[in-house]
Amino acid sequence: MFALVRPALASLGLFTVLLGLAYPLAITGLAQGIFPHQANGSLIRLDGRVVGSELIGQTFAGPQYLHGRPSAAGSDGYDASASSGSNLGPLNEDLAKRIKDSATALRTEAGAGAIPADAVTASASGLDPHISPANAEMQAARIAAARGAPVGQVRALIGRHVEARTFGVLGQPRVNVLETNLALDAAYPARQPPPQ
Repeated sequence: MFALVRPALASLGLFTVLLGLAYPLAITGLAQGIFPHQANGSLIRLDGRVVGSELIGQTFAGPQYLHGRPSAAGSDGYDASASSGSNLGPLNEDLAKRIKDSATALRTEAGAGAIPADAVTASASGLDPHISPANAEMQAARIAAARGAPVGQVRALIGRHVEARTFGVLGQPRVNVLETNLALDAAYPARQPPPQ
């Protein structure tokens, strides 16, 4: 009996060390050596402190900022611990009403007829850090007015932050909301309200 158990235990020990310890350590070391920024979460730092990640969206509500896609992650959106879509189907009345109400509000705010789809629909994860260039362009006038900046310069700054398709073929052109908002803060600090 022991003759049968001994090789099984030896195999279990060997593969536990190889696949549970050596392999993960080797891959972690390789990732840290070749892609340290990505391996550590693609964190964005400002003045030495972490302000977010290139890969996880967050809420921006002020008129001086680009606003990201709607988020169904958590009760207030952009909750990384509750990452998910709404799971509402295209014929769901609640989803249709939310999209219609959001589109109406955006048309009123931006004075635009056509609203980009990503301005009124959530991503599958609810944490998408990007918006389409059309969505960003639609918000330029509001941002310029809130910051007291020429709208043409705000559009140019947004244009400089458009990321091309990955490898020229994968995905769509996109704008990273956090990175662009940090650039807006640096170039055109928001006007402060007058003292009371």
